[in-house]
Amino acid sequence: MKSLYSRVFLITLLVIAASSLLGFLLSNMYYHIQLKPYNDKKLIGIAEQMKAYIEAEPADMERYLHHAASLGYEMYVTDGSDEGRFYGRSFREKDLDPKSIRLVLDGGIYHGVAQFPNKPFISGFFDNQLSNTVGVRVQGADATYALFLRPDVLLQFGELRTFFAMIGVLTVALSVLFFLISTRYLVKPITRLTEATKRIARGSYELRLPTRRRDEIGQLAEHFMVMSGELERADQARKQFVSNVSHEIQSPLTSIQGFAHVLAQRELPAEERIHYATIIEAESRHLSMLSKQLMTLSALEQGAERLHRHPILLRRHIRQAIQVLEWQLEEKELLLKLAVPESLTIYGDEVLLTQVWMNLIGNAIHHIPTGSSIEVRAEQQGGHMVIWIEDTGGGIAPEHLPMVFDRFYRADPARDRSSGRTGLGLAIVKKIVQLHGGRIEVSSTVGTGTCFTVELPHL
Repeated sequence: MKSLYSRVFLITLLVIAASSLLGFLLSNMYYHIQLKPYNDKKLIGIAEQMKAYIEAEPADMERYLHHAASLGYEMYVTDGSDEGRFYGRSFREKDLDPKSIRLVLDGGIYHGVAQFPNKPFISGFFDNQLSNTVGVRVQGADATYALFLRPDVLLQFGELRTFFAMIGVLTVALSVLFFLISTRYLVKPITRLTEATKRIARGSYELRLPTRRRDEIGQLAEHFMVMSGELERADQARKQFVSNVSHEIQSPLTSIQGFAHVLAQRELPAEERIHYATIIEAESRHLSMLSKQLMTLSALEQGAERLHRHPILLRRHIRQAIQVLEWQLEEKELLLKLAVPESLTIYGDEVLLTQVWMNLIGNAIHHIPTGSSIEVRAEQQGGHMVIWIEDTGGGIAPEHLPMVFDRFYRADPARDRSSGRTGLGLAIVKKIVQLHGGRIEVSSTVGTGTCFTVELPHL
């Protein structure tokens, strides 16, 4: 398997090769479309100047053409016969069509540069074929000639071509070298992240990654550290959950086993037998409630696709939950105020949302003293419905507020355990609200009361 470093190196070479090829093709295309006609026109002008001088000084034609060739031109002069004279560096291919020679001798102008075929990998500017020239008629001392010429690129730009070629080669070589060095700078933190994932897989969450970088790698390292912390917290929560479940199951089972053993003694008085049987029944109910709530949590973990959503009139829905808890309200002489407009409608699972209201209101009933009050109010805010369930009880201490939605968490473990409560109610409430796309928050002041705020999407 190739390493990331080698992959980046190969990709760099491929990018450079592809970019160079594409750059050449586009440049050559530009030459054929724009520069070639311009070059042809410029060479025709030079040829016309040569023609004017030769026709003014016909006896000096031979010497003049040799001087012109030494200044950087390749030329061919013919009078239409089989033999002609070449001046300057020889042409690579002598492929001039006799018809072109006849055209020039008859007074026409030969535009071989402009008419040179477009070839994607051959630039006509550097191709010194005889057909890649311009031609004009020249009147010599003793005959009429056809003069064909083109620039001698090697003579005019030889050193310049070498200079630019060296620049190109050094640019590519140094670019590859520097890119390889910089790639190590990019790959090194990724290698560290790979090692960190292996440590996490082994259960080690104490990671220290460099997060001072402000680029994407630094952000990745920072998010990785956050993820590691969350995984550690989830792992601790899982272990704590298993420990709590074991404890919640073991405690009533121990009680049931012990009191069942006592009941097996025949000489036990009837009054004590009834007392122990009542304890066994209470512990059995606690186990039954615990198993049901664990099954509820497991079902909720399946996700929102298990919800059966439909429009629900909020006031009527909450009143149904209050009616179930009415006997508890009367028993503790609590006042409940319901300030929910009749028109408010939410969209959700009626059965699950009933658990939300019953848990929150029941939780308030259980914790506030006799003679206190509970207020349930709601209003629409934008695209959400906000429901407040507020009591006038003793409140929750600040150190307990962050954990009230944790599974099996009890602010007063002794009292809640004796009451048969499992500590899963608020965890179930939070999960139901989240599955509906909402959120739940709690605020409390010791000695004043507690307020749960539920925000759900509006219909």
